[in-house]
Amino acid sequence: MKAAQWQTDLQQIRQLRLFDNVALGSLNRLLDAFRPCELEAAEVLLSPFDRNQYLYIVVTGSLKVYLGSLDNQPVTTLGPGDCAGEISFIDNEHPSAYVVATEPSSVLRLHRDALGSLFQQSPQMMHNLLKVLCGRVRQGNRQLINSEQNANVDKLTGAFNRRWLEHMFERERARCLIDEQPLCLLMLDVDHFKDYNDQHGHLAGDYALCLVAHTLRRQMRARDSLVRFGGEEFVVLLPELQLQQAADMAERLRESLEQVDSFYSPLGAQPGVTISLGLTQMTVRDSLASLIARADQALYRAKNGGRNRLCH
Repeated sequence: MKAAQWQTDLQQIRQLRLFDNVALGSLNRLLDAFRPCELEAAEVLLSPFDRNQYLYIVVTGSLKVYLGSLDNQPVTTLGPGDCAGEISFIDNEHPSAYVVATEPSSVLRLHRDALGSLFQQSPQMMHNLLKVLCGRVRQGNRQLINSEQNANVDKLTGAFNRRWLEHMFERERARCLIDEQPLCLLMLDVDHFKDYNDQHGHLAGDYALCLVAHTLRRQMRARDSLVRFGGEEFVVLLPELQLQQAADMAERLRESLEQVDSFYSPLGAQPGVTISLGLTQMTVRDSLASLIARADQALYRAKNGGRNRLCH
Protein backbone atom coordinates (compact mmCIF):
# COMPACT_ATOMS: atom_id res chain seq x y z
CA MET A 1 0.00 0.00 0.00
CA LYS A 2 1.31 3.42 -0.89
CA ALA A 3 0.30 6.97 -0.09
CA ALA A 4 -1.71 8.72 -2.75
CA GLN A 5 -2.32 12.25 -3.89
CA TRP A 6 -6.04 12.76 -3.66
CA GLN A 7 -8.15 15.78 -4.53
CA THR A 8 -10.83 16.22 -1.88
CA ASP A 9 -14.33 16.12 -3.34
CA LEU A 10 -16.69 16.94 -0.48
CA GLN A 11 -19.79 15.90 -2.41
CA GLN A 12 -18.23 12.53 -3.15
CA ILE A 13 -17.10 12.15 0.47
CA ARG A 14 -20.60 12.87 1.79
CA GLN A 15 -21.85 9.83 -0.13
CA LEU A 16 -19.66 7.55 2.01
CA ARG A 17 -21.53 5.82 4.85
CA LEU A 18 -19.19 7.02 7.57
CA PHE A 19 -19.86 10.67 6.67
CA ASP A 20 -23.59 10.40 6.09
CA ASN A 21 -25.36 13.51 7.48
CA VAL A 22 -22.08 14.95 8.82
CA ALA A 23 -22.23 18.75 8.65
CA LEU A 24 -20.39 20.05 5.61
CA GLY A 25 -18.66 22.72 7.67
CA SER A 26 -16.89 20.16 9.89
CA LEU A 27 -16.14 17.69 7.11
CA ASN A 28 -12.87 19.35 6.05
CA ARG A 29 -11.55 19.27 9.62
CA LEU A 30 -12.46 15.60 9.93
CA LEU A 31 -10.76 14.71 6.67
CA ASP A 32 -7.44 16.13 7.90
CA ALA A 33 -7.06 12.98 10.04
CA PHE A 34 -7.51 10.63 7.06
CA ARG A 35 -4.74 9.60 4.68
CA PRO A 36 -5.51 8.56 1.09
CA CYS A 37 -3.81 5.33 -0.02
CA GLU A 38 -3.70 3.23 -3.15
CA LEU A 39 -3.84 -0.57 -3.37
CA GLU A 40 -2.70 -2.78 -6.21
CA ALA A 41 -4.81 -5.67 -7.45
CA ALA A 42 -4.38 -8.76 -5.20
CA GLU A 43 -2.76 -6.69 -2.43
CA VAL A 44 -3.66 -7.89 1.07
CA LEU A 45 -4.99 -5.01 3.13
CA LEU A 46 -5.82 -6.93 6.34
CA SER A 47 -4.65 -10.30 7.65
CA PRO A 48 -5.46 -12.21 10.86
CA PHE A 49 -1.71 -12.52 11.43
CA ASP A 50 -1.04 -8.77 11.56
CA ARG A 51 -2.45 -6.43 14.19
CA ASN A 52 -4.47 -3.61 12.69
CA GLN A 53 -4.38 0.02 13.83
CA TYR A 54 -6.49 1.54 11.07
CA LEU A 55 -10.02 2.05 9.82
CA TYR A 56 -10.25 1.95 6.03
CA ILE A 57 -12.97 3.48 3.87
CA VAL A 58 -13.16 2.29 0.27
CA VAL A 59 -13.30 5.21 -2.15
CA THR A 60 -12.80 3.43 -5.48
CA GLY A 61 -12.35 -0.19 -6.53
CA SER A 62 -13.40 -3.27 -4.59
CA LEU A 63 -12.09 -5.54 -1.82
CA LYS A 64 -13.02 -9.14 -1.04
CA VAL A 65 -13.27 -10.60 2.48
CA TYR A 66 -12.08 -14.16 3.21
CA LEU A 67 -12.60 -16.13 6.42
CA GLY A 68 -10.08 -18.75 7.53
CA SER A 69 -8.02 -18.95 4.36
CA LEU A 70 -7.49 -17.13 1.09
CA ASP A 71 -8.28 -20.46 -0.59
CA ASN A 72 -11.89 -20.27 0.64
CA GLN A 73 -14.66 -18.51 -1.24
CA PRO A 74 -15.01 -14.83 -0.29
CA VAL A 75 -17.85 -14.13 2.11
CA THR A 76 -18.52 -10.61 0.88
CA THR A 77 -17.27 -7.83 -1.39
CA LEU A 78 -16.64 -4.28 -0.21
CA GLY A 79 -17.22 -1.38 -2.59
CA PRO A 80 -17.07 2.42 -2.45
CA GLY A 81 -18.44 3.67 0.86
CA ASP A 82 -17.85 0.41 2.74
CA CYS A 83 -15.51 0.14 5.72
CA ALA A 84 -12.82 -2.42 6.45
CA GLY A 85 -11.02 -3.15 9.71
CA GLU A 86 -13.59 -1.39 11.89
CA ILE A 87 -13.74 -4.13 14.55
CA SER A 88 -9.98 -4.51 15.03
CA PHE A 89 -9.71 -0.71 14.80
CA ILE A 90 -12.00 -0.44 17.83
CA ASP A 91 -10.77 -3.34 20.01
CA ASN A 92 -7.08 -3.18 18.97
CA GLU A 93 -7.01 -6.93 18.27
CA HIS A 94 -6.03 -8.92 15.20
CA PRO A 95 -8.50 -8.82 12.29
CA SER A 96 -10.80 -11.82 12.00
CA ALA A 97 -10.55 -12.05 8.20
CA TYR A 98 -8.37 -11.38 5.18
CA VAL A 99 -9.28 -8.33 3.11
CA VAL A 100 -7.79 -8.29 -0.39
CA ALA A 101 -8.05 -5.78 -3.24
CA THR A 102 -9.58 -7.39 -6.31
CA GLU A 103 -8.55 -4.50 -8.56
CA PRO A 104 -6.56 -1.28 -8.21
CA SER A 105 -8.38 0.54 -5.43
CA SER A 106 -8.14 3.64 -3.29
CA VAL A 107 -9.00 3.95 0.41
CA LEU A 108 -9.01 6.54 3.16
CA ARG A 109 -7.05 5.42 6.22
CA LEU A 110 -7.63 6.61 9.79
CA HIS A 111 -5.28 5.71 12.67
CA ARG A 112 -7.00 4.66 15.90
CA ASP A 113 -5.18 7.41 17.89
CA ALA A 114 -7.43 9.95 16.16
CA LEU A 115 -10.64 8.18 17.16
CA GLY A 116 -11.40 10.08 20.36
CA SER A 117 -10.91 13.57 18.96
CA LEU A 118 -12.97 12.80 15.86
CA PHE A 119 -15.90 11.58 17.91
CA GLN A 120 -15.78 14.77 19.96
CA GLN A 121 -15.87 16.82 16.77
CA SER A 122 -18.69 14.82 15.18
CA PRO A 123 -21.10 12.65 17.20
CA GLN A 124 -22.82 11.91 13.87
CA MET A 125 -19.69 10.18 12.62
CA MET A 126 -19.64 8.06 15.79
CA HIS A 127 -23.28 7.16 15.16
CA ASN A 128 -22.43 6.15 11.58
CA LEU A 129 -19.56 3.96 12.72
CA LEU A 130 -21.81 2.22 15.24
CA LYS A 131 -24.28 1.51 12.42
CA VAL A 132 -21.45 0.00 10.38
CA LEU A 133 -20.42 -2.18 13.33
CA CYS A 134 -24.00 -3.33 13.90
CA GLY A 135 -24.31 -4.23 10.24
CA ARG A 136 -21.14 -6.29 10.43
CA VAL A 137 -22.36 -8.15 13.52
CA ARG A 138 -25.71 -8.91 11.89
CA GLN A 139 -23.94 -10.16 8.77
CA GLY A 140 -21.76 -12.42 10.90
CA ASN A 141 -24.83 -13.77 12.70
CA ARG A 142 -26.52 -14.57 9.38
CA GLN A 143 -23.43 -16.41 8.17
CA LEU A 144 -23.26 -18.35 11.42
CA ILE A 145 -26.91 -19.36 11.14
CA ASN A 146 -26.48 -20.36 7.51
CA SER A 147 -23.39 -22.44 8.24
CA GLU A 148 -25.18 -24.16 11.13
CA GLN A 149 -28.17 -24.92 8.94
CA ASN A 150 -25.95 -26.24 6.15
CA ALA A 151 -24.17 -28.50 8.63
CA ASN A 152 -27.52 -30.13 9.47
CA VAL A 153 -28.83 -30.63 5.93
CA ASP A 154 -28.01 -33.26 3.32
CA LYS A 155 -26.94 -31.28 0.26
CA LEU A 156 -28.33 -33.72 -2.30
CA THR A 157 -31.87 -34.23 -1.04
CA GLY A 158 -32.42 -31.26 1.28
CA ALA A 159 -33.40 -33.66 4.06
CA PHE A 160 -31.80 -33.37 7.48
CA ASN A 161 -28.71 -35.47 8.20
CA ARG A 162 -27.69 -37.85 10.99
CA ARG A 163 -26.01 -35.08 12.97
CA TRP A 164 -29.32 -33.24 13.14
CA LEU A 165 -31.21 -36.45 13.97
CA GLU A 166 -29.05 -37.10 17.03
CA HIS A 167 -29.75 -33.61 18.33
CA MET A 168 -33.45 -33.48 17.46
CA PHE A 169 -34.25 -36.96 18.79
CA GLU A 170 -33.12 -36.01 22.29
CA ARG A 171 -35.37 -32.94 22.21
CA GLU A 172 -38.37 -34.84 20.84
CA ARG A 173 -37.83 -37.75 23.23
CA ALA A 174 -37.76 -35.44 26.27
CA ARG A 175 -40.77 -33.46 25.09
CA CYS A 176 -42.90 -36.52 24.33
CA LEU A 177 -42.03 -38.16 27.64
CA ILE A 178 -42.89 -35.03 29.62
CA ASP A 179 -46.16 -34.53 27.70
CA GLU A 180 -46.93 -38.26 27.81
CA GLN A 181 -47.13 -38.33 24.03
CA PRO A 182 -46.02 -41.19 21.74
CA LEU A 183 -43.06 -40.96 19.38
CA CYS A 184 -42.60 -43.28 16.42
CA LEU A 185 -39.62 -43.77 14.15
CA LEU A 186 -39.89 -44.92 10.57
CA MET A 187 -36.92 -46.31 8.66
CA LEU A 188 -37.19 -46.73 4.91
CA ASP A 189 -34.98 -47.95 2.12
CA VAL A 190 -35.25 -47.49 -1.67
CA ASP A 191 -35.92 -50.89 -3.23
CA HIS A 192 -33.25 -52.42 -5.50
CA PHE A 193 -31.33 -49.15 -5.52
CA LYS A 194 -28.03 -50.74 -6.58
CA ASP A 195 -29.74 -52.25 -9.63
CA TYR A 196 -31.30 -48.85 -10.38
CA ASN A 197 -27.86 -47.23 -10.36
CA ASP A 198 -26.35 -49.98 -12.47
CA GLN A 199 -29.09 -49.73 -15.07
CA HIS A 200 -29.66 -45.98 -15.24
CA GLY A 201 -26.45 -44.49 -13.84
CA HIS A 202 -25.50 -42.96 -10.51
CA LEU A 203 -26.68 -39.48 -11.54
CA ALA A 204 -30.14 -40.88 -12.26
CA GLY A 205 -29.94 -42.57 -8.85
CA ASP A 206 -29.26 -39.19 -7.24
CA TYR A 207 -32.34 -37.74 -8.93
CA ALA A 208 -34.37 -40.72 -7.70
CA LEU A 209 -33.27 -39.98 -4.12
CA CYS A 210 -34.37 -36.38 -4.58
CA LEU A 211 -37.71 -37.65 -5.86
CA VAL A 212 -38.10 -39.77 -2.73
CA ALA A 213 -37.32 -36.86 -0.41
CA HIS A 214 -39.59 -34.45 -2.29
CA THR A 215 -42.51 -36.90 -2.46
CA LEU A 216 -42.28 -37.85 1.20
CA ARG A 217 -42.09 -34.25 2.39
CA ARG A 218 -45.30 -33.42 0.55
CA GLN A 219 -47.15 -36.13 2.50
CA MET A 220 -45.68 -35.39 5.94
CA ARG A 221 -46.98 -33.09 8.66
CA ALA A 222 -45.05 -29.94 9.56
CA ARG A 223 -43.96 -31.50 12.87
CA ASP A 224 -42.54 -34.64 11.19
CA SER A 225 -38.83 -34.76 10.35
CA LEU A 226 -37.24 -36.39 7.29
CA VAL A 227 -33.61 -37.47 7.67
CA ARG A 228 -31.28 -38.98 5.10
CA PHE A 229 -29.67 -41.65 7.24
CA GLY A 230 -27.15 -42.80 4.67
CA GLY A 231 -27.04 -43.93 1.05
CA GLU A 232 -30.61 -44.79 0.05
CA GLU A 233 -31.87 -45.03 3.65
CA PHE A 234 -34.12 -42.41 5.26
CA VAL A 235 -35.51 -42.00 8.76
CA VAL A 236 -38.74 -40.18 9.64
CA LEU A 237 -39.52 -39.00 13.18
CA LEU A 238 -43.26 -39.06 13.84
CA PRO A 239 -44.09 -37.36 17.16
CA GLU A 240 -47.52 -37.53 18.79
CA LEU A 241 -48.70 -40.51 16.73
CA GLN A 242 -49.65 -43.88 18.16
CA LEU A 243 -48.25 -46.92 16.35
CA GLN A 244 -51.38 -47.51 14.24
CA GLN A 245 -51.62 -43.85 13.30
CA ALA A 246 -47.94 -43.89 12.31
CA ALA A 247 -48.55 -47.05 10.29
CA ASP A 248 -51.34 -45.30 8.39
CA MET A 249 -48.97 -42.40 7.69
CA ALA A 250 -46.24 -44.81 6.53
CA GLU A 251 -48.66 -46.51 4.15
CA ARG A 252 -49.53 -43.15 2.61
CA LEU A 253 -45.83 -42.46 2.12
CA ARG A 254 -45.30 -45.84 0.50
CA GLU A 255 -48.30 -45.45 -1.79
CA SER A 256 -47.28 -41.92 -2.81
CA LEU A 257 -44.06 -43.28 -4.31
CA GLU A 258 -45.67 -46.42 -5.70
CA GLN A 259 -47.95 -44.20 -7.78
CA VAL A 260 -45.00 -42.40 -9.46
CA ASP A 261 -44.35 -44.58 -12.50
CA SER A 262 -41.83 -42.13 -13.95
CA PHE A 263 -40.53 -38.64 -13.26
CA TYR A 264 -38.75 -35.94 -15.22
CA SER A 265 -35.11 -35.18 -14.51
CA PRO A 266 -32.40 -33.20 -16.32
CA LEU A 267 -31.39 -36.55 -17.83
CA GLY A 268 -34.89 -36.99 -19.24
CA ALA A 269 -37.72 -39.22 -18.07
CA GLN A 270 -36.66 -41.77 -15.44
CA PRO A 271 -38.57 -44.68 -13.90
CA GLY A 272 -39.92 -44.23 -10.39
CA VAL A 273 -38.85 -46.22 -7.35
CA THR A 274 -40.59 -47.95 -4.46
CA ILE A 275 -39.63 -48.13 -0.80
CA SER A 276 -39.67 -50.68 2.01
CA LEU A 277 -40.42 -49.43 5.50
CA GLY A 278 -39.85 -50.49 9.10
CA LEU A 279 -41.75 -48.81 11.92
CA THR A 280 -41.45 -48.84 15.70
CA GLN A 281 -42.71 -46.82 18.66
CA MET A 282 -40.48 -45.46 21.41
CA THR A 283 -40.58 -46.85 24.93
CA VAL A 284 -39.42 -45.04 28.05
CA ARG A 285 -36.09 -46.87 28.03
CA ASP A 286 -35.32 -46.38 24.35
CA SER A 287 -32.28 -44.54 23.08
CA LEU A 288 -31.91 -43.44 19.47
CA ALA A 289 -29.67 -46.44 18.82
CA SER A 290 -32.16 -48.97 20.22
CA LEU A 291 -35.06 -47.37 18.39
CA ILE A 292 -33.20 -47.42 15.07
CA ALA A 293 -32.11 -51.03 15.65
CA ARG A 294 -35.73 -52.09 16.14
CA ALA A 295 -36.94 -50.13 13.10
CA ASP A 296 -34.11 -51.66 11.07
CA GLN A 297 -35.23 -55.16 12.05
CA ALA A 298 -38.74 -54.33 10.86
CA LEU A 299 -37.29 -52.94 7.62
CA TYR A 300 -35.34 -56.16 7.14
CA ARG A 301 -38.59 -58.13 7.42
CA ALA A 302 -40.22 -55.86 4.85
CA LYS A 303 -37.39 -56.50 2.40
CA ASN A 304 -37.49 -60.24 2.96
CA GLY A 305 -41.27 -60.18 2.55
CA GLY A 306 -41.08 -58.92 -1.01
CA ARG A 307 -40.24 -55.18 -0.62
CA ASN A 308 -42.54 -52.21 -1.30
CA ARG A 309 -44.27 -52.89 2.01
CA LEU A 310 -44.38 -51.83 5.65
CA CYS A 311 -43.54 -53.96 8.67
CA HIS A 312 -43.68 -53.04 12.35
